[in-house]
Amino acid sequence: MFNLTPTVRILLFINLGVYLLQTQLPHQMNMLALYPITSQYFQPWQFVTYMFMHGSIMHLLSNMFGLVSFGPLLEQRWGGNRFLTFWMICGIGAGILYSGVRYYELDKMQHDIEVFKQNPTDVNLLDFVETNMPGYEASYQPIVRQLHATPDDQSLVQGVLTSLESTYMRSLNSPMVGASGALFGLLFAFAFLFPNTELMLLFFPFPIKAKYFVGLYALYELYAGIHRVPGDNVAHFAHLGGLLIGFIVLKFWERSRTRFY
Repeated sequence: MFNLTPTVRILLFINLGVYLLQTQLPHQMNMLALYPITSQYFQPWQFVTYMFMHGSIMHLLSNMFGLVSFGPLLEQRWGGNRFLTFWMICGIGAGILYSGVRYYELDKMQHDIEVFKQNPTDVNLLDFVETNMPGYEASYQPIVRQLHATPDDQSLVQGVLTSLESTYMRSLNSPMVGASGALFGLLFAFAFLFPNTELMLLFFPFPIKAKYFVGLYALYELYAGIHRVPGDNVAHFAHLGGLLIGFIVLKFWERSRTRFY
């Protein structure tokens, strides 16, 4: 079904092997995931190692399906070294850009906790939830109403503050894993080089050209990243980061047509 090229095959086996190690040595392998740069668990090498880790078997299979579907044609076009370089640059770049987004989000969350600590009102609590925990407003409404009714209840204020700080610590120590950033760079490259290739996808009932598929996918990722829903643990901005890095790399390579093609 798939005509695997050498570099694609090696990447596939490495990802499968790392996931197998994850199932056998989960705690030891955690340090390969990409933690926020302000976390005590962050290490620079994680910008490379995170892309070989996956959160579940379905996460792994979906990324590897994309790799073996779109990778071989690009490797045949570029050669193994250039293909591997592109894959790694997109993955590392996506991790760096996503870390920048997470740094901003965590800094904002910490600032909002300080605002609540200085002035523990129902308004500041609601602002924190709307800004940092979109989709959970309804869950916090009883606490907001209780804080409005009894603003001087120090035990309630302390309980709320403890909850907010716990939310911050969970976010600070929640790592990112997966080859999705590198894969989205690959998707962009495929659409860039073969824009009119028609794809038959499970979630599209009709053929769609690669350029439209990637464009729609990018719009969805942007929307999903901005309008987060409860329980969504997908790193949408890492996906967009992979697309952006892929675009930058291709435009840089395009300067020399003799090397690019």
